Amino acid sequence: MEAFLTSVALVAVAEIGDKTQLLALVLAARFRKPVPIVLGILFATLANHALAALLGATAAAWIEGAWFNTAIAVAFIAMGLWTLVPDKLDDDGEPKGRFGPFLTTLVAFFLVEIGDKTQVATIALGARFGDVLAVTAGTTVGMLLANAPVVFAGDALVKRVPLKAVRIVAAVLFIATGVWMLAMR
Repeated sequence: MEAFLTSVALVAVAEIGDKTQLLALVLAARFRKPVPIVLGILFATLANHALAALLGATAAAWIEGAWFNTAIAVAFIAMGLWTLVPDKLDDDGEPKGRFGPFLTTLVAFFLVEIGDKTQVATIALGARFGDVLAVTAGTTVGMLLANAPVVFAGDALVKRVPLKAVRIVAAVLFIATGVWMLAMR
């Protein structure tokens, strides 16, 4: 349960203001069909984060030792620092409407999530907990908690959320997790 809840909390907070959340907002404005967009986010996140959690858990199983645990803790601290940098959606990240809202969201979200903070965090969580299912479920729920309201509420919600404060809270959570891991060694 710790792996699931930690994954939910870290990813939900880290996702606020992230480029994939900006993509969710753009998709919602473009298609105005929230259910297929949320389903696209769900399936893209499940696929992407299952692979990321599996990579992290596999690496942790192969490379055990105090130095690896220290590397994971340092990765969490680095994620915290990275979270302080605001994301922007690239011009070429603009979704094309040729395939409808579900398929466009599925493909765009999966691709934009590659190398994203939340994917890297999922790798670290997979390595930390070694529980691919709990981490994947937790990070997916975290992504949906952060993105579904944006899809359904759109601009009104984003204008009311102080993104700088949310980035600071997310950074503190990541850094605190890393420091806690270092202290527990």
